[in-house]
Amino acid sequence: MTNPVAAGGYPQGVKLGVDVGTVRVGVAICDRDSILATPYKTLDRNAKKNSDVRVIAKLAEGLGAVQVIVGLPRTMKGEEHTSARMATDYALLLAAEFSSRGLAVQVNLVDERLSSVTAHRNLHEAGMSSRDHRKVVDQVAAAGILQHAIDMQKARGADVGSRVTAPSPSVDLGAGGVDEPVRAAPADTARFSDNGRQQ
Repeated sequence: MTNPVAAGGYPQGVKLGVDVGTVRVGVAICDRDSILATPYKTLDRNAKKNSDVRVIAKLAEGLGAVQVIVGLPRTMKGEEHTSARMATDYALLLAAEFSSRGLAVQVNLVDERLSSVTAHRNLHEAGMSSRDHRKVVDQVAAAGILQHAIDMQKARGADVGSRVTAPSPSVDLGAGGVDEPVRAAPADTARFSDNGRQQ
């Protein structure tokens, strides 16, 4: 596997994007050079057994992925509500699954305002009927989230979003920076900026 953090201070290699919904989870992938994010798959969300979490972990392992970007939905005012808490909890599940498999795959939460709206618009412009959007819109949204993140990483020369690690009683909460672990907290009190700093 590629060294997770190379020159530039952010992971270099294949990355996954994840758009979390209550019913479906969209997954996207990018090439090893992080140039282009591509829609990959839509999974059914299984909140009881978390089989979708294991599918993503297996995919990441098979591709030798170094990072997973999970979209953090905010309101236009930058507030975080139920959907943001759901995304945070999902990111924690992924981090725990990677940890249990002994995989050094970094999980980051990145602001994803309007990703689904943009995905629907792009599909409409591509000539797809609204009825067919449901089959692919989540993976298209995931690709938008991932493309935004990899573009920002290159522009800033640094990692983006908030790093999420598997909950552990031995881990102290830090300032919520990229290099410090983040644990689930009520969405209205845990706010993160794109530069990875807790607000």
